[in-house]
Amino acid sequence: MYGLSEKQFHLSFVEADRQKGITGTNLLVLLERRLDNVVYRLGFANSRSQGRHFVRHNHFLVNGKQVNIPSYLLAVGDVVSVREKSQKVQAICDSVEAVVRRGVPQWLDLEKDKMKGVVKNLPVRDDLTMPMQEQLIVELYSK
Repeated sequence: MYGLSEKQFHLSFVEADRQKGITGTNLLVLLERRLDNVVYRLGFANSRSQGRHFVRHNHFLVNGKQVNIPSYLLAVGDVVSVREKSQKVQAICDSVEAVVRRGVPQWLDLEKDKMKGVVKNLPVRDDLTMPMQEQLIVELYSK
C-alpha cells in the first residue's frame, strides 16, 4: 500500500517496535509521516507512487529547504510546500484541484492557494481510514 520494499518495511517495523506504545499503531504512524505519503495526503499527487516520484524530482520544500528523500519523516509543525517553479507543473495543479473530492486528513492543514501544507499533529489510529489489520503485521514480523 505504501510502496515500500521489504527491507524498508522491516526497518520501519524495527523503529516502531523500539518506540513506546502499541507497535502496530506506531508502525502506521511512521508510514503516514513519510514525505511521499504526506505529499499524497495533502493532494499534491494522485497516488503515493506519484508522490514519491515528485519528491525524487525536487518539487517540494520542507521548512523552506529542498528535500528529495521520500522516506523523510515529518514532525509536528513541519511545512511542506511546492517549489515556485514546480507550481506550474500540470500534474501537480490537477492533483490540487482534485483534493476537494478526496479530502485532507485532520492531522494536516492545507493552504491550497499557497500550495503548502502543515503537519498540525501526529496522526492517530482513528485518522487512518484504511482497512488494515496492523496486529497481523506485528505477529508476522515478531517471529
